[in-house]
Amino acid sequence: MEAGIKPLGRERVWLWILLAPTLFGLVFSAFGALLATLGLSFTEWDLFTSPKWVGLSNYMTLFTDKRFLRALANTAQFAILYVPGVVIISLIIAVLMNRAIKGVSLYRTMYYLPVVTSAVATALVWNMIYGKDTGVLNFVLKQLGMQPVCWLCTDHAMLSVVIVNIWGAIGEGMIIFLAGLTAIPKEYYEASEIDGANRFQQFFRITLPLITPSIFFQTLISTINAFQAFDYIYMLTRRGQGDSSIPVVVFSIYRNAWHFNKYGVASAQAIELTLIVAVLMAVYLWAEKKFVVYE
Repeated sequence: MEAGIKPLGRERVWLWILLAPTLFGLVFSAFGALLATLGLSFTEWDLFTSPKWVGLSNYMTLFTDKRFLRALANTAQFAILYVPGVVIISLIIAVLMNRAIKGVSLYRTMYYLPVVTSAVATALVWNMIYGKDTGVLNFVLKQLGMQPVCWLCTDHAMLSVVIVNIWGAIGEGMIIFLAGLTAIPKEYYEASEIDGANRFQQFFRITLPLITPSIFFQTLISTINAFQAFDYIYMLTRRGQGDSSIPVVVFSIYRNAWHFNKYGVASAQAIELTLIVAVLMAVYLWAEKKFVVYE
């Protein structure tokens, strides 16, 4: 099939055959799950009895549910710390890894390893680092004559979890920024050197404007990931009775569904989270037109 020509005859048949698994998954797994969640959000259902229609009741209670409001505030705080951290640190590492240094492929691999490492295994390692009595971090503090800190208690848990999540995400961000950096024509830098520009001027006047598409994409992805954060938070901050020292919205959805069997409430929370992310994406797409530079 040549480019620019619509598939005809047997080509069209094979096109639909090859696309069928993906389309089936989108229709029944993605859109089907979304419609099912939307429908359940208007009901009261405990998984064992028939769903009972309650209309907008589940949505109305969200505005007075202190647990959910706390989870929403924690999610917002997490995103405010996480998104800039991932974008800035990933960009710095990508700039360093974009240089012709010996063993650069090995360094890139090391930075990317957390992305493909099991979240459970990673959380176990960080538990050994953050442990109050036997943790490596508190051992270092004791050697320096300082008092041990409960890193995963309420006062410090947010910062501790943000650090772990950033550590696990910078590898992916590094790859995205490396793709943007390598696409910049070298002629721009050569011309700026002739004009007497130093490295800092080159970075802020050439590199930064030309990788704004990568910055936009990474910010968008990081924001979505921030509002979906669950695995590290669950593994590091869970307490008795399925609670958490810093419950976020996804944790609240999980707890309502699997601990309290409130699937209607959990579905309503999921729909509200989807709407919040959709609004943020709309704001990002509006800002893209004003701040993102495409060659």
